[in-house]
Amino acid sequence: MFEPPGARRRPDRRTAPRLVAGAAALTLGLAACTGAGAVGGDGEQIVVAIVSNPQMQDAISLQDHFRAEHPGVDVRFVSLPENEARAKITASVATGGGEFDVVMISNYETPMWAQNGWIENLQPYADATEGYEPDDFVPSVRDALSVDGDLYSVPFYGESSFLAYREDLFDERGLEMPERPTWDDVRELAAELHDPAADFSGVCLRGLAGWGEVMAPMGTVINTYGGRWFDEGWNARLDSPEVRAAVETYVDTVQRYGQPGAATSGFGDCLTRFAQGNAAMWYDATSMVSSVEDPASSNVAGDVGYVPAPVSETQAAGWLYSWSLAIPSTSEHKDAAWDFVSWMTDQDYIRLVGEELSWERVPPGSRLSTYEIPEYAQVSAAYAEATLTAMGEATQENTMTEAVPYPGIQFVGIPEFQDLGTRVGQQMSAAIAGQQTVDEALDQAQSYAETVAETYRAEADAASTTAGGS
Repeated sequence: MFEPPGARRRPDRRTAPRLVAGAAALTLGLAACTGAGAVGGDGEQIVVAIVSNPQMQDAISLQDHFRAEHPGVDVRFVSLPENEARAKITASVATGGGEFDVVMISNYETPMWAQNGWIENLQPYADATEGYEPDDFVPSVRDALSVDGDLYSVPFYGESSFLAYREDLFDERGLEMPERPTWDDVRELAAELHDPAADFSGVCLRGLAGWGEVMAPMGTVINTYGGRWFDEGWNARLDSPEVRAAVETYVDTVQRYGQPGAATSGFGDCLTRFAQGNAAMWYDATSMVSSVEDPASSNVAGDVGYVPAPVSETQAAGWLYSWSLAIPSTSEHKDAAWDFVSWMTDQDYIRLVGEELSWERVPPGSRLSTYEIPEYAQVSAAYAEATLTAMGEATQENTMTEAVPYPGIQFVGIPEFQDLGTRVGQQMSAAIAGQQTVDEALDQAQSYAETVAETYRAEADAASTTAGGS
């Protein structure tokens, strides 16, 4: 039985040295993890597995501050691209491999892994840590990371999705972005601005295979067009007219008006293209603002407007997602792991990023108090309200037309979805690349989904029979 640690007094970060460590020197490959949890010359060693997105790289670069506060904890990082990180982390945690003391997961994995006993209940830690204030987390994100009211992972950042567009170019061309754009609006505007001869795309959309890559934005299109993965009887529905219309719209839009090599474009690729000024619009995660609005790395900072996710048959279409930190139950250094987790996810870290790097690079969407910081309020004026609105509207009731038997918006909250979503994503990416038709992609996707559905129908039938005989 877990016993809560004693109350922890947080060091005052204002007295920490203002030093920035090099990210490259701290990022280790997976092969370097064989010593995870060992006690080295510098103290207790923990290994942290994270996704190599910009905000996470910022956290690596600020490690001298963590060391100053916790000199007895030696942090080693495994920083991997999203698809690879998912696979490595899942394989390790599911098999009890014990390589990692802290893992970056999401609101997809958290409830299931908690119920499997794979990750620690962090609520006692959070409650016992002075000044941590877990009630400050954005409510929708906190709920998504909790089981029976207890947090099993804590958010590093939270996000929904929205449409970013170049306000300056729209003004120059006399174009107007609707307050609530539809996908027909997006296509018409993209056609007006698309200029492949100048390496300028009307829109940027993910096409990289992966349930957390192409299937994230495409999943919201499926929802708003009236589609769903499974109906309430656990019948696979990926071959429905609604899903076909959604996928045809997405594929045709990115093929006609999207970026070159779209089938291999993930979040990072679209971020680079949009920030460099090579796309008129980009539909993706609200967390993009940390990089898009950073003048040090973006050529379009200050020239971008943000509107809700494009819709068809629904009033809203955004997703709800959070990159969060959890402690595997196999970790032998849970207290040290929590020292790091709480450092990277509390209010003081938000201020540290703002003061050391820039306020534009603050991890968004995790804490309500972030939006009350005057410096952040000033730089986020163009997107703060849009971000919180998108996250607040991201419910199944707002983004879907039909009831479904699973949790999740841009994912299906069942264990099989990692494999299913990956397989379906490969089909969608192949269709974007022109290697097969949309019909061929959906026929194969339906076959994959039907295999999963058979298991759940059998379980539902067995439960119904048991209930009927009781």
